[in-house]
Amino acid sequence: MSVKEGLLLENVVLGFGGRRVVDDVSLTVEPGELVCLLGPSGCGKTSTLRLAAGLEKPDKGLIFLNGRLVSGDGTHLPPESRHVGFLFQDYALFPHLNVLGNVAFGLDDLPARDRSRQALDKLEQVGMLSYADAWPHQLSGGQQQRVALARALAPNPSLMLLDEPFSGLDKRLRDLVRDETLHVLKSSRVSTLMVTHDPEEAMFMADRIAVMKEGRIVQCDTPVNLYSRPADPFVASFFGEVNSVEAKVRAGRIETCLGSFDARNFIDGAKVELLIRPEAVNVLPDPDGKAVVLASRLLGRTSLIHLKVENPGGTPVHLHARLASRLLPPENSRASLELDSSQIFLFPISSDA
Repeated sequence: MSVKEGLLLENVVLGFGGRRVVDDVSLTVEPGELVCLLGPSGCGKTSTLRLAAGLEKPDKGLIFLNGRLVSGDGTHLPPESRHVGFLFQDYALFPHLNVLGNVAFGLDDLPARDRSRQALDKLEQVGMLSYADAWPHQLSGGQQQRVALARALAPNPSLMLLDEPFSGLDKRLRDLVRDETLHVLKSSRVSTLMVTHDPEEAMFMADRIAVMKEGRIVQCDTPVNLYSRPADPFVASFFGEVNSVEAKVRAGRIETCLGSFDARNFIDGAKVELLIRPEAVNVLPDPDGKAVVLASRLLGRTSLIHLKVENPGGTPVHLHARLASRLLPPENSRASLELDSSQIFLFPISSDA
């Protein structure tokens, strides 16, 4: 793995109290690329971000920024020597400085006139130029976030680091601000590493997503590939609810109460788990169907149907279907099901599971 520009982590390890919180992580962020670290709380994503920032020193591994070694092999540059921008949950605007003063704060190496001009340019870029003389306490949460972004971008950093930057905003404002932030970052062509625990946010923001679990990157890929070709059940389930059905391979087929499926590369006798996305299930009213509707709920743009599927010789399967239409079949009615095989994933079940 090598990169002349952008960020490069090579086999990085960080431990606390005898436990590896970052375990052999390798990752690149190319110039102009936005990469998200995604995973549950405690998976190591924020620690990885802190390593990139220089706030933590790795126990092992190397970190390069624009081809320059910044951590590892006896070297460790502090954050102020890395030329990186930060945007965190707490925007940490200085209350004693107005908006222009906040954005210009990190530009001490420029003449006063140039400092003011560059700060005003960044405020214009984030749509806050008219608030240059305002004070932080006079701004809404979304406006404070925009000012914090302008301040982080003002020194023209080679790398931007974002740690859950939208989590403090309500949903409507969060959607608006993250859209604006994405466009600003892309127009700036700055390499960006962002931490989030929200899969939808990661898919919205990122060119690539690194899914983390227990300190390791489980899979790093584009949002489309992660959703369509997950590497394991953890990744598949992290990007949305899945229905789970267990079965055995017989004569190259997997026979279930939901239908017969090609066993792909699994050998006869293998135990497999089928993970089926709710949107892969189409519900067709059918008085002779094997599925019984337990509940129907309209969720706005989609409908969620709870189903019980008869399973001869076994326990009935509880299934969720998510429909793009407003179809709400009556409770206790029967239905037949059609499945989209492209949204069905097969994974092995270990013999000791």
